[in-house]
Amino acid sequence: MSKQTAQFNRVLTRADVLFLAFGAMIGWGWVVLSGTWILSGGTLGAMLAFLIGGVMVVFVGLTYAELASAMPQVGGEHIYVLRGLGAKASFVASWSIALGYISVVAFEAVALPTVIEYLFPNYQVGYLWTITGWDVYFSWVIVGMAGSVFVTVINYMGIKPAAIVQMVLTLILAVVGLMLIFGSSVNGDAANLQPLFVGGAAGIMAVAIMTPFMFVGFDVIAQAAEEMNIPFKSIGKILIVAVLCAVAWYLAIIFGVGMALSPDSLENASLATADAMGAVFGSELFAKILILGGIAGIMTSWNAFIIGGSRVIYAMAKSGMLPAWLGHLHPKYKTPSNAILMIGILATLSPLLGRPMLVWLVDAGGLAIVMAYFMVALAFLALRKKEPEMERPFKAGRSTVIGWIALVLSFGFILLYLPGMPSALVWPYEWLIIVGWWILGIYFMVNMNKGKYVESPEQYLNMNIKR
Repeated sequence: MSKQTAQFNRVLTRADVLFLAFGAMIGWGWVVLSGTWILSGGTLGAMLAFLIGGVMVVFVGLTYAELASAMPQVGGEHIYVLRGLGAKASFVASWSIALGYISVVAFEAVALPTVIEYLFPNYQVGYLWTITGWDVYFSWVIVGMAGSVFVTVINYMGIKPAAIVQMVLTLILAVVGLMLIFGSSVNGDAANLQPLFVGGAAGIMAVAIMTPFMFVGFDVIAQAAEEMNIPFKSIGKILIVAVLCAVAWYLAIIFGVGMALSPDSLENASLATADAMGAVFGSELFAKILILGGIAGIMTSWNAFIIGGSRVIYAMAKSGMLPAWLGHLHPKYKTPSNAILMIGILATLSPLLGRPMLVWLVDAGGLAIVMAYFMVALAFLALRKKEPEMERPFKAGRSTVIGWIALVLSFGFILLYLPGMPSALVWPYEWLIIVGWWILGIYFMVNMNKGKYVESPEQYLNMNIKR
């Protein structure tokens, strides 16, 4: 490891970092799933679910903010948990967040052709097969694959081009979303907000388990910390600002869609947010404008999570947890090119499984994400005890209260996914994603312990501490 001379380019500005995280967090999910949230929990119930999820993410985000400013190295969770809890715990956290990132990337590859279907209802040709009652067509698949190739190439060619694309697309997305929010406030009908709650606590929980997947993205800041040309203290501040902006965004979108569409309209909507935009402005043209903004949202999440996923996989490979070829840094572009290509290939294949993949990926990826959050909260508490003198440019309070709250809330979210809960993961599809991922993870962990990969995690950690 000490012989490696290749380093990441430190080129990201404050604006780049903020747009990277905010664009990742708001993405496309609000367009395709807002109707589902309201129908599942009611307008106020869905907002309450996102507020609960937002509180969890704020507290978790504060622990990330402290750790990212103290250890601004590529890999984020990988570094924090490795230093605080050791190699095995780090593998669990890193492998979990990797599934979360990859599930988002695959989600976007499925979401893109779903959006195009709204703009061009009859574009599906070339029947391939049927999965859980949904017909998969060649034209639908090829749109998702083309989008995957585009985003993969952009990321392969460097972090700065990816950041510029992110900023432009996030601005487009924000303008379109604000049009819906303000349009609903002026032209919406408060009577449409009824029923405020659906299904009681079970309805709120059904929406709440989706929120970690929707909010994931602030942690991309931690993954790309080694590529930022900003003061370390600013990393933590920008992370928290991005989280608060995303919480406000989701609450406003749910309110806007609830104001715009009656329950009957929501039931019949193919994409409720687009239909809401058309309703408040009285024209289908505006529905299509929102869809175009939604496409920008697909690309922002897609872009950000290839960045995040490739960096954590790169860090795992560099520390001896994954095969060494995944730790290759491109000599010209300074990107983890092999890790990017691996994620790009997985995303390119995901449209072959059709639209049902959307919900499976949201739920399975959500569990993996909160598992990683739990491990980071543990590492936060461990490091406060083990290394109280560690330099922390951004400090999440003088005591460990924030860490304990983040730990309890993230554990509570883990319980929501388990069998016996009203919002448990669905067998077999969602559990098969989790089980399959961890069977593969156990294989890598066994080989890590046997020393079959490059250097030990501890050697990698020592190199990063001395950097």
